[in-house]
Amino acid sequence: MKMTRLRHYLGAGTLAAMAMALQQPAHAADGQTIINAKCMACHTPEGNNSLSRISHQRKTPEGWLMSIARMQVMYGLKISDEDRRAVVKFLADKQGLAPSETDGVRYALERRLNTVEHFDSNFEQMCARCHSAARIALQRRPAAEWEKLVNFHLGRWPSLEYQALSRDRDWFDLAKKEMVPELAKRFPLDSKAWSDWQKNRPKAESLAGEWSFAGHMPGKGDVAGTMNVSGGADDQFKLSVKGQYADGTPFNGEGSAVLYNGFEWRGNVTVGDVTMRQVFAALKGQMQGRMFDKAHDELGLDFVAAQNGTSHVLGVQPAYLKAGSETEVSVIGSGLKGKPSFGKGVEVVSVVSETPERVTVKVKADAAAAAGEREVSVGTAKGGSLAVYKDIAEVKVVPEFSVSRIGGNGGSTPKVQGSFDAEAWGKGADGKPFRIGVFPATWSVEPFDDRAKEDQDVKFAGVMDAASGVFTPGDAGPNPERKMMTNNAGNLKVIAAVDDAGKTHQGEGHMIVTVQRWNNPPIP
Repeated sequence: MKMTRLRHYLGAGTLAAMAMALQQPAHAADGQTIINAKCMACHTPEGNNSLSRISHQRKTPEGWLMSIARMQVMYGLKISDEDRRAVVKFLADKQGLAPSETDGVRYALERRLNTVEHFDSNFEQMCARCHSAARIALQRRPAAEWEKLVNFHLGRWPSLEYQALSRDRDWFDLAKKEMVPELAKRFPLDSKAWSDWQKNRPKAESLAGEWSFAGHMPGKGDVAGTMNVSGGADDQFKLSVKGQYADGTPFNGEGSAVLYNGFEWRGNVTVGDVTMRQVFAALKGQMQGRMFDKAHDELGLDFVAAQNGTSHVLGVQPAYLKAGSETEVSVIGSGLKGKPSFGKGVEVVSVVSETPERVTVKVKADAAAAAGEREVSVGTAKGGSLAVYKDIAEVKVVPEFSVSRIGGNGGSTPKVQGSFDAEAWGKGADGKPFRIGVFPATWSVEPFDDRAKEDQDVKFAGVMDAASGVFTPGDAGPNPERKMMTNNAGNLKVIAAVDDAGKTHQGEGHMIVTVQRWNNPPIP
């Protein structure tokens, strides 16, 4: 019942609803008026437009959206989509996080759901067994509020104390006496970073103008182009993108965006027939984050952009060169003017084309050039690197561990695909490993272990596209052809075979193909 109601309030697809909640312009009453009208029945006024609980927390836009949705699901809050958008905007601006407070955990906002988190073991065991640790790290509360959150968890999910990593300890006592003080210290309501950000938050209008961008999409390759941004009044923008992938496929589209808290950029852009979400941090003339298919957040690209008027190298495409060889590379950036340089042992043979956003050159690496990364510059613009290598020492499958999900087959939940890159690594002159870059590969899957082989997981779990590295899981539902008519889940090795001058290098990853996830919250 809860799942059905949650999907009613957050929509048939949570990300689609999130896009609406965080994206469309609000024409409702101002946020404070709505909060006073909708929230004061349960939240006690404390003076100066402060309310109990609400005024003692800081969160991202997605965090506030989840809080309001929980009020709808659990406590019957009645609020229109229009009013909810206004409240999310108001709270994210007034009680958000400083940019530095989101460092290291933005992967959760950017829907990088195959991220393997690394926090201290006590924090992971006590707080991050049911959801990501990032969900906790992306909010701020005083000690009293963290304690209320502990009480809420145990009251709402009383079986929590009987689960693994709870039943072997006095979970509630540890949570209150150890974790609450730790959380209050690590993630306090008041901080210098937040105070400084409120004083120096830039005007939204400063983001208007033309931007140069570069990106990379697993299964598709490098992409680059320009993005034109107009508007800024009331933190609302119109935008258009014009670019192409390295294989020549156009990357053109139009859309809109909303800016929260001076730097949290949330956009919707229709590229071809695909609507893509933008989740960026917009700071100091740069944007960085991820664009992804709104209906399939597993399919997305890393994105970095620089505003015209700045001078910055965003990247080099492709970003590697074999010693003794010659190739054509493009430097992507803004304000690119002057002599291109690729470091010691790399010669610029000729300039093919040049604009302030893209300089394409033919480069040659000396056969005796030392292996390793070199800083790339065009005039005074810096920021990228080029890797020179002699041999590939290792191939890594990225992500090393991933989860895909069966779906479709007449059901309400689509398949969650897997998409992979083959990352080549070399050894520098100092013997230390360095990343060369993403290479073309031939892809396949194999049983991960004997049980997977016995259960014929390769046959049933799905199909790997040998050229792109995109895995499409099997259909949802019981399969009469499988033992016990089980579904098409599987435990697979992901194999990438990279050819370099006739020598094949192989890398392995691990992919779990599992069942559908019925709720898909904005912050996992």
